[in-house]
Amino acid sequence: MEMATVRHRPEALEQLEAQSKFTKKELQVLYRGFKNECPSGIVNEETFKEIYSQFFPQGDSTTYAHFLFNAFDTDHNGSVSFEDFIRGLSILLRGTVQEKLNWAFNLYDINKDGYITKEEMLDIMKAIYDMMGKCTYPVVKEDAPRQHVETFFQKMDKNKDGVVTIDEFIESCQKDENIMRSMQLFENVI
Repeated sequence: MEMATVRHRPEALEQLEAQSKFTKKELQVLYRGFKNECPSGIVNEETFKEIYSQFFPQGDSTTYAHFLFNAFDTDHNGSVSFEDFIRGLSILLRGTVQEKLNWAFNLYDINKDGYITKEEMLDIMKAIYDMMGKCTYPVVKEDAPRQHVETFFQKMDKNKDGVVTIDEFIESCQKDENIMRSMQLFENVI
């Protein structure tokens, strides 16, 4: 008896086009690439990590890919469908500043309690430094992630209560020229 492969059927392109900021043609191109990497139409966390690691061969992207996977897996079912992927990508590439900042906050708020703690930010920073690899220039000091977190909290924790709320995060990011410039970096990628 043969096992039938379960395949995920995506929502109609028209529906995805209405829910995202991609054209039908762009969605078709993205879908072909997605299906090429994930023939079943959905990605589990292990496959996501394997794909993501190809972009950072010099470091260990496992932990950061885990956080990123959770941000894309908005219904928390342990897989990322084409629709999940498109919704996230649409925000990251074509979303408003507000949408991008909300998405970033969601990424950093690991336990989804509505706050970013120093521990959560440290976990993210360590994951980013691991992903970039040990052969960075200039050489990264061992305590760099912790210093980054302290700087982040000095800037963002306005009421000094030890956590950063979505409002503090958005307000601080909007006042930071570098952050605002980086929000525009990928707007015309596709």
